[in-house]
Amino acid sequence: MRPSGRELNEMRAVSIETNVTKHAEGSCMIKMGDTHVLCTATVENRVPPFIKGSGLGWVTAEYGMLPRSTTSRMRREATAGKQGGRTVEIQRLIGRSLRAGVDRVAMGERQITVDCDVIQADGGTRCASITGGWVALKLAVNKLIKAGDIVSDPLISPVSAISCGIYAGQPVLDLDYPEDSEAGVDGNFIMLANGQMIETQMSAEGSTYSRDQMNQLIDLAEKGVSELSVLQLAATA
Repeated sequence: MRPSGRELNEMRAVSIETNVTKHAEGSCMIKMGDTHVLCTATVENRVPPFIKGSGLGWVTAEYGMLPRSTTSRMRREATAGKQGGRTVEIQRLIGRSLRAGVDRVAMGERQITVDCDVIQADGGTRCASITGGWVALKLAVNKLIKAGDIVSDPLISPVSAISCGIYAGQPVLDLDYPEDSEAGVDGNFIMLANGQMIETQMSAEGSTYSRDQMNQLIDLAEKGVSELSVLQLAATA
């Protein structure tokens, strides 16, 4: 039995509320159980120097956790004078994951920055950030299309992410914190809506896993991503 009482292949309740901020070109609040992330997308008519003049667009991301998003207060990274290694790794993951679903030629020479701020954390913050980040990105692109700034939709496919793991010897979908902290094996799976993989992060702690178990987790991830893609498309329709 999972601590939450969910079935092995059951995700937490997911909701996506769009246009939650006044100024951002695209924004949403995604809630996956008790993990809540605010995602905003900002459009700028510039690109990084390394692609300037190429005609290609760029999507990048920043990620952060608010001090009381966890059970005890975390110090703001700004007061420490630098970002932690985990933060840097996650925001790079979000950026390259979202870029995998973008036709950068159709996007034109502009940059969209997706900011993901964790309001409340209960496991799976990077997965929620990627999933909600795509929604914010899509809303920003919709505005560009409506304004006539771009001719065709540069977003090839929804991009979403879900965690899976081996908890109490069983493969489970969408780990919350109690499961994540006890799982012998856990992984994050980032995919396009058609199941094509963008990135897979799997590791074992105090345990190992077989090829069969890995395949079971991938099957669960495909189920989760297909459900998330439906929600993403409904939120941005």
